[in-house]
Amino acid sequence: MSPSPSPFDAPAEFPAASPCPPLWSDRAAAGQALAAQLQDWRGDPQALVIGLPRGGVAVAAELADALALPLRTWAVRKLAHPAAPEVAVGALAPGGVLLWDEPYLQQLHLSRELRRQLVQEQDLELQRRQRLFADPPPSALRGRHLLVVDDGVATGLTARAALTSLRRCVPSRLVLAVPVIDREVARRLESSLEGLVDGVVALARVEGLTAVGAWYRHFEQLDDASVEALLRDRPPGSPSGPGAGGAQPC
Repeated sequence: MSPSPSPFDAPAEFPAASPCPPLWSDRAAAGQALAAQLQDWRGDPQALVIGLPRGGVAVAAELADALALPLRTWAVRKLAHPAAPEVAVGALAPGGVLLWDEPYLQQLHLSRELRRQLVQEQDLELQRRQRLFADPPPSALRGRHLLVVDDGVATGLTARAALTSLRRCVPSRLVLAVPVIDREVARRLESSLEGLVDGVVALARVEGLTAVGAWYRHFEQLDDASVEALLRDRPPGSPSGPGAGGAQPC
């Protein structure tokens, strides 16, 4: 039975001038707060929590524990401008999903060769993470209720790429759950003509969100070992943790 809509699906919205951040001490605290808004998912036998590595897994692990749900990962990679690694110009996800910020790319004048190089480099890293974190095969996601978790969504490129990839795996329900999201990005996802997501649940929808990390007191970068530790020692019967398999194209 699919989770019924939660009364918390309409989160608080914070105008840019509000002195709100930081709202959470760290990703774990944000995951606990997010879980409190998703109690309708607790113990759903068809549900899987999908954490987007790396930072999203720290939020997802707390949420999965609180809701007694299994945790898996789904690799997605930001395509960054070589001269400004923090600036996303595109995103790559399993199944050949490739998204570009075309208006921004036109301003940057990135050559086709440079685009090809960016995709090639990040595709290798995508495959490495799929193997390392044992992303599930698409067959394991078909017909499931997927709760996709990240630590925040600003531009929406990586989130949209991941959701597009997961939608191709034909889940029966696909919901994005994040502590903080840009308000316009959330609106676009919810109004997507392609029916990309069945819902967006967020604790805060912020006008003009640029820095997800500002909403946390502690926002350290996670390494591979930290993600592996979060995936380890899941409850019995949970299809998570290293060694559970690897995703193939949807």
